[in-house]
Amino acid sequence: MPLALYLLALAVFAMGTSEFMLAGLVPDIATSLDVSVGAAGLLTSAFAVGMIVGAPIMAAFARRWPARTALLGCVAVFALCHVLAATTPSFSMLFATRVLAAIAYAGFLAVALSTATRLVAPNQKGRALAVLLSGTTAATVAGVPAGALLGTSMGWRATFWAVALLCVPAAVGILSGIRPRTERAPEGSDGGASLASELAQLRAPRLLMAMLLGALVNGGTFAAFTFLAPVVTETAGLDEVWVPLALVLFGIGSFVGVTAAGRLSDRHSRLTLGVATPILLLGWLALAMLAAHPLPLLILVFVQGALAFAVGSTLITRVLYAASEAPTMGGSYATAALNIGAAAGPAIGAIALSGATDLGPVWVATALTGIALLMLLPSLRLIAPRSRSVEVVG
Repeated sequence: MPLALYLLALAVFAMGTSEFMLAGLVPDIATSLDVSVGAAGLLTSAFAVGMIVGAPIMAAFARRWPARTALLGCVAVFALCHVLAATTPSFSMLFATRVLAAIAYAGFLAVALSTATRLVAPNQKGRALAVLLSGTTAATVAGVPAGALLGTSMGWRATFWAVALLCVPAAVGILSGIRPRTERAPEGSDGGASLASELAQLRAPRLLMAMLLGALVNGGTFAAFTFLAPVVTETAGLDEVWVPLALVLFGIGSFVGVTAAGRLSDRHSRLTLGVATPILLLGWLALAMLAAHPLPLLILVFVQGALAFAVGSTLITRVLYAASEAPTMGGSYATAALNIGAAAGPAIGAIALSGATDLGPVWVATALTGIALLMLLPSLRLIAPRSRSVEVVG
């Protein structure tokens, strides 16, 4: 894989740390700003909503810009938003900075995904996606638990300052790694596709189904992950210091899942989805029933991290293949699919959390994954055709 791809993953690590870090900070933010835990959890949905809106808009706006210019601009705005978030005393302002930071991240990720697919052979989109998403999984393994520890020891604002500082090496990596010759597709490779023709791809059943399934699975993942802290401390009765460990386990699992999917999703996506998705559903059921027992809980957190990211990243790979005739907008479709779920999942989880149990979000994950499985089984041939000729288009 090209060095530039790994440098993009470094930037995704910095920005992904911010996307996921609230899972360990929600209780402290709620206390500090005098809001409920459910309201603080909606900051995750705010971020995801910003990414849903920002991905297609930013991709359309920047589709004729040099990739390096677009990527650097997004990183700069993202860093500024975190400086503002670290200094505001207002929950409303914090909410607004999450939305604006998400729009910047959405633009970055949409451009990065499209750039990544141009850096590799047409039939290696899954491997390219796995490298790029390794930045996200590294964030859950190292960045998010480190943020939780930093937040515990120095307050949640310190974590926002740390993310702003992480943007500096990310920007340096983009400057040094994304050269003009890698910024655009080779002349004529996109067939001179207009914005209208790229948007028209959204009418394709194959693309719509892949996006919907990705949103459902990711929604379930984020519903459970966002409210993992109260499950660990309240349901399982563990001390707060166990929250970062649970996040590390989930992150390690997600890295394993993305890595495995990167090797399988290009050629064996149908098998991956057909086997892993039912096991993912059973895992959420097991987590809901065994969460009061610390050891099974921690084991299942790791397993679910692996399964959720294996299924989710495979579905997003299918989005990229289905959107191969939208060379500049395809990355935004993948980003939107990820974050429609990331917005809806925590929002529904927050509603479920207001009930009598901290396990409401886990049951939401179970329900959303079950719906995805019912839709997936009859549509496997549509979203994951066997013909290699389909796979190498674009």
